[in-house]
Amino acid sequence: MARHKQEQALSEEKGPQAEEDGEAAGAKGLQGAEPGFQPPEGGFGWIVVFAATWCNGSIFGIQNSFGILYVMLQGDLGDGEKDRTLEFKTALVGALAMGMIFFCSPIVSIFTDRIGCRTTAASGAAIAFIGLLSSSFTKSLEVRYFTYGILFGCGSSFAFQPSLVILGHYFKRRLGLANGIVAGGSCLFSMSLPFFLKTIGSTIGLAHTFQVLSAFMFIQILLSLTFRPILPPSCDSHHDRQDKLGSRSMKQQCWSQMRKYFNMRVFQRKTYRIWAFGIATAVLGYFVPYVHLVKYVEEEFKENKKEWVLLVCLGATSGLGRLVSGRIGDCIPGLKKIFLQVASFMLLGLMCMMIPQCQAFEGVIVVCLFLGLCDGFFITIMAPIAFELVGPMQASQAIGYLLGLMAIPMTAGPPIAGYLHNYFGNYYLAFYLAGVPPIIGGLVLSVVPLIHQRMLKKQQMDSGKDKMLVLDTVINGELLPGCPSTEAHV
Repeated sequence: MARHKQEQALSEEKGPQAEEDGEAAGAKGLQGAEPGFQPPEGGFGWIVVFAATWCNGSIFGIQNSFGILYVMLQGDLGDGEKDRTLEFKTALVGALAMGMIFFCSPIVSIFTDRIGCRTTAASGAAIAFIGLLSSSFTKSLEVRYFTYGILFGCGSSFAFQPSLVILGHYFKRRLGLANGIVAGGSCLFSMSLPFFLKTIGSTIGLAHTFQVLSAFMFIQILLSLTFRPILPPSCDSHHDRQDKLGSRSMKQQCWSQMRKYFNMRVFQRKTYRIWAFGIATAVLGYFVPYVHLVKYVEEEFKENKKEWVLLVCLGATSGLGRLVSGRIGDCIPGLKKIFLQVASFMLLGLMCMMIPQCQAFEGVIVVCLFLGLCDGFFITIMAPIAFELVGPMQASQAIGYLLGLMAIPMTAGPPIAGYLHNYFGNYYLAFYLAGVPPIIGGLVLSVVPLIHQRMLKKQQMDSGKDKMLVLDTVINGELLPGCPSTEAHV
């Protein structure tokens, strides 16, 4: 215990974030599994980075290119579906898929922590493969709600989240750089897939396009096998847990099991609650341009036949933003990283409102360049901020619950925009309103570092008591998230 207190005192010198958010707990957790463990900061980790890059790229490349599939889906319906809710129904296919990625995330966190990153990611990629492949055998929107929206969306969630968690096993000092490479490299898919889909879509049709896309997920099944956790399970904690459970009542045992699988400790942190609420608010308008921008350009600039260029621009600057923000995030200490998200959300909201103001196609291209840059900064910084807020032991749960909170607003945004288009006959009001939630969310996020600093000042008034509070509340296990683990013994 004395040795642990010394290590905690040393960790406090590294930065204020370690005092509140679990640096000491992370040190103790790593001690329980393997004394003196330090991530390798490379080696086999770069292979894991490549696999995670393919995972992120194939999933979000397809999702971000849905504007092309959106137009193809409407053309595939023929003349039999000409009701006033067509925009709403078609947008719901892509919105469901994106929403399910985030809606399933709390459950994915449980699977990731209990059975490991490798099994979870490979199973999810297999489900996503089945969803895309089966989408090619139907023309019904209702069936595609299930095959593309549910199966592909859920499978993508199970494949995507472990690719974020596993990076923490191989990188610590370079974690921001690793996330930036993964996020930036994956944008190569977002840049190339719109042109690829536009070319093959007009040649082989929608059904065969889904089959081609399913091949990306088949490759991901194989690459997911590289998600090997570094730390083995701790043996003695299992016996200790059995002794503890044997002395408890049935009600206590049931409650203990529920807490093991649904760890809600992250919500005890005020800073995490505000951060999660701000992001959930902001993403209500986040996915609207990806779904409706291609259709909007077709209506406003009928003579232009290169609307796919917009999605390429989104992907290109998003990749640049992810690479740059990853490196910048490593240089910004503690929760000050959140200000990158604040700036990106504020600018994203402003750019959404600027879309109807563009009088020429070139103006929309400029807006898309900024939209992609905002997307890159927001996505890359998300995982490092989660590690800062709750510490490494609870990072998987924190990311999972955050993505789950994002599910409903992200799913609702595009269909609402489609409904507004059907009602007013244009996308003007839809894009104006889509810019409001990111601005509000950015304002909410800006108060998180201020609240954090206030909490630190209170801690400094009674440092001894607050050190004990950190020890009592932060510890969440003896392994890094994503290792098949047992109940921690504290």
